[in-house]
This record gives sequence, C-alpha cells and structure tokens, in this order.
Amino acid sequence: PWFGNVRKTSDYFQLIYDAAVYLIETGDAFVDELTAEEMREYRGSLTEPGKESPYRNRSVEENLELFSKMRAGEFKDGSYVVRAKIDMASPNLNLRDPVLYRIKHESHQATGDAWCIYPMYDFSHPISDAVEGITHSLCTLEFEDHRPLYDWVAERMAKGGLVECIPRQIEFSRLNLKYTVLSKRKLIKLVEDSHVTGWDDPRMPTLSGLRRRGVPPS
Repeated sequence: PWFGNVRKTSDYFQLIYDAAVYLIETGDAFVDELTAEEMREYRGSLTEPGKESPYRNRSVEENLELFSKMRAGEFKDGSYVVRAKIDMASPNLNLRDPVLYRIKHESHQATGDAWCIYPMYDFSHPISDAVEGITHSLCTLEFEDHRPLYDWVAERMAKGGLVECIPRQIEFSRLNLKYTVLSKRKLIKLVEDSHVTGWDDPRMPTLSGLRRRGVPPS
C-alpha cells in the first residue's frame, strides 16, 4: 500500500461475521437453502422481476441458529447461504437479495482452517473500506451497478455502530492505449510463456521496459 501496513480482508473476518449477525437481527438478512439453480430461476431477468425465496421469512431466531451452525461447520458446501433482504423486484439485479456469505470448507492462506464460511466481495468491500477509514473507494466502471449495494451495506453498518464512517464508491473508466497491452493478466502470460525476455523487455509497457527503451526519467 502507499501508506501503512499491508491490509487484508481476512483481518476483518470476525467483524464481517458480526455484521452479518447484526443484519439478521435487524431483519435485513436471512439464511437461504435454495440450490444455485433455484436461485438463478428465482432471480428473474432484466425484464422480469424475481421471486422471493420461500425461506425469506424465517424467524430471526431460526436464522441466527442456522448461521451459527454454518459457522461451526455443520453443513456441507453450497447447502446454505446468507442473503441480504432487499428487493426482488429491483431493476438492479445486484439488489435482488444478494448472497452475503457462503459455506466453503477450504483453508485460507491467511486464517488457515479458522473459518469455513466466507463473505462475498460485495459485502466485505464496504466494511473493509469503512474500517480502514477510506473516504473514496475508486473502482472501474463495471462496479457502477454494485454501488447501491455498497451504500446499502455501509449505511447499515454505520447505523449499527459497527463502523465509524460511511465511505463513498466512485467509478472511473480505465485508460487504454492503442496498440498496447495493459492487462496485468496478459502481461504475466507474456513473461511466463517467454514471449518477452522479462518485465524489463523494451516492448513491455512497464517502467523498467520504458527505461531500457531509452526513455529518460524526465
């Protein structure tokens, strides 16, 4: 990072878990057991509204008990998820009761086997930003439709006292150069497959490549 220590979402797993519990307690989230295929069917389309899950109106107590069992590893992968309770008729598909947590019995590179449930990116992103005191979270344009969910989560976390600030997500368009590959994924492949001599190959759009090409620092 440009300032301070390296920060990881896994540093906040307990807080994010507590945030999900809070949403369940306030009636803003529920534990669902629709299959992935059923969830896609219930979601609707860009022209048709979705349908509410038959498990959407479980009691708070039942939801908390199921979520606790998810945390304890009592269920197999894919059998249960935690979903936000927003609006299945929203024209923005990201607001149609999005998944917040899913079960995944897999070791994590930072936390090992401490967790078998993991938060989805759209849920952990605003919480992590708020904890770190981020005021403006810059994202590329494909996240524009996700901003209402980002705001929904951030506002409820602040209301519940789990975070102290409400960050703002701002989208921007990527800078593209003609006849130049800028994708990190594609550049890595060029290096790994030996199509270039390395990251400092003069044909590479990197600082070291430009230096070898003869571009002066000025």
